Amino acid sequence: MDSFNQIVKLVDDYVWGVPLIVLILACGLLLTCRTRFLQVSKLGAALKYMWKEEETGHGEVSSFAALCTALSATVGTGNIVGVATAIAAGGPGALLWMEVAAFFGMATKYAEGLLAIKYRVTDSRGNILGGPFYYIENGMGNRWKWLANLFAIFGLLAGLMGIGTITQINGITSAANNFFDPDQVHTFQIFGQTYTWTTMITGLLITLCVALIVIGGIKRIAAASELIVPFMIVAYVVSCLIIIFTHVTEIPAAIVTIVKSAFGLRPIAGGAAGISIVLLSMRNGIARGIFSNEAGLGSAPIAAAAAKTKEPVRQGLVTMTGTFIDTIIVCTMTGLSIVMAGSYAKDLKGVAITTDAFRYGLPFPEKVSAFILMACLAVFAFTTILGWNYYSERCLAYLTGSNKTAAMLFRLLYVAAVFIGPYLTVEVVWNLADIFNGLMAIPNVTALIYLSGVVSSETKDYLKRLKAGKVPEDA
Repeated sequence: MDSFNQIVKLVDDYVWGVPLIVLILACGLLLTCRTRFLQVSKLGAALKYMWKEEETGHGEVSSFAALCTALSATVGTGNIVGVATAIAAGGPGALLWMEVAAFFGMATKYAEGLLAIKYRVTDSRGNILGGPFYYIENGMGNRWKWLANLFAIFGLLAGLMGIGTITQINGITSAANNFFDPDQVHTFQIFGQTYTWTTMITGLLITLCVALIVIGGIKRIAAASELIVPFMIVAYVVSCLIIIFTHVTEIPAAIVTIVKSAFGLRPIAGGAAGISIVLLSMRNGIARGIFSNEAGLGSAPIAAAAAKTKEPVRQGLVTMTGTFIDTIIVCTMTGLSIVMAGSYAKDLKGVAITTDAFRYGLPFPEKVSAFILMACLAVFAFTTILGWNYYSERCLAYLTGSNKTAAMLFRLLYVAAVFIGPYLTVEVVWNLADIFNGLMAIPNVTALIYLSGVVSSETKDYLKRLKAGKVPEDA
């Protein structure tokens, strides 16, 4: 197992090297410039559109439901475990690089949502289909279909073996373990490895729930997401705000620590110095940030394509708010809590880091604090599992022409991946997720850069019509 872990880590380091980081940031910077910092000037309008439905739009679900579906897949373990892992590995400065990536990622997410609507199609059964594979094939031309297929393959693997299943269930069982059996008293052995009964029971329960729900499709997932996602985000943010406001005097020192670490002015574990600190912080912050908000991955436009709208720009703005909520708000809250508590510097891993921060910061008994985090993580991760099942199936449908047998076989494999997830180590789980995220990003970001002119012209046209009063009130 150790040799396998080392191989996965080597591949992860190669995929998430400087070239990919530069490519993703360059894409976000290019789109930011071509849309004239739309993520700043139109953020207020985007937040308004998030709640205001189009009455005459064409699609399967409302724009808000499409956003909630996307958020159900993005707001997950990345916001709780991913932030903790990034700060532990790259120092507190990783949080700042997450924010930088998220700022430019908002422009990336905007472009993804816009292109998803512009190039979506309707199949023979009346289903709305969209996402990177369609804006690659229809926007870039049929000669680029191989790139669309490549994205679909990587998206399928990401959902099945990375961000959609293993990381999420691993995070849930780890949190349950920390709460119910932190000393690992009640254990059993399998294949020479020791696991707790809490891990097994929690894993089985989540696997059963996933198996019962994944057959429902986008409408069932969207309906559940509209109810669960807003509530869970508010509950988690309120918990983090309690930590921050009850330790408000520690905020300036935490911010200084984050900035110093981000620019190599503060040593981190292992004695790294100079440029190596900055690169380590950047790599961990950007990789985990993208894992969390998925800007550039191409997953969110798959959900956005189903939105009831006739204005690509409008949906692009709504889609953009997902990155703002996920990283600028939720991840920042988590990161500040961890840095103020100093939990990242302790001999802890994964969710245990965030649990320690909650125990330190919340003015409740430790058991209550740990339960709050466990509950938030469980709901976050569970909805992510459901959301990524939808994404993965759309990728499969593109590759197989919506073959029903292939879809059923995939659902069985997806449930199986959730079942085995708890028994893999935290490090290898996150490295696998990073690898597939990076591989997904390459074809999608390539398409976004290629189609940046389309994004720019669509944006200018919409804003011109809006200023002239030619955009309907409901749009």
